[in-house]
Amino acid sequence: MALSVRLEPAIEARIEEEAHRLGISKSEFVKDAIERVLGLKSPAELLHQVRSNTPLGTRDASEQVSRKVRKKLREKHTD
Repeated sequence: MALSVRLEPAIEARIEEEAHRLGISKSEFVKDAIERVLGLKSPAELLHQVRSNTPLGTRDASEQVSRKVRKKLREKHTD
């Protein structure tokens, strides 16, 4: 769903700066902020999970990604 919001130029500039600093789009930054305000995303819960050594995500995800990237590179350079 698309949503249009009018912001003060100073606020928009701050959003743009922070999004750039974090390496995400302005849209991602705003969606994340809204999710946190609505209680859909809690940084405190994530911190608790990290500190409790609770597994997050798939253990072999990085291996899978590396393998897929290597495969794509090989395919690209075997032309």
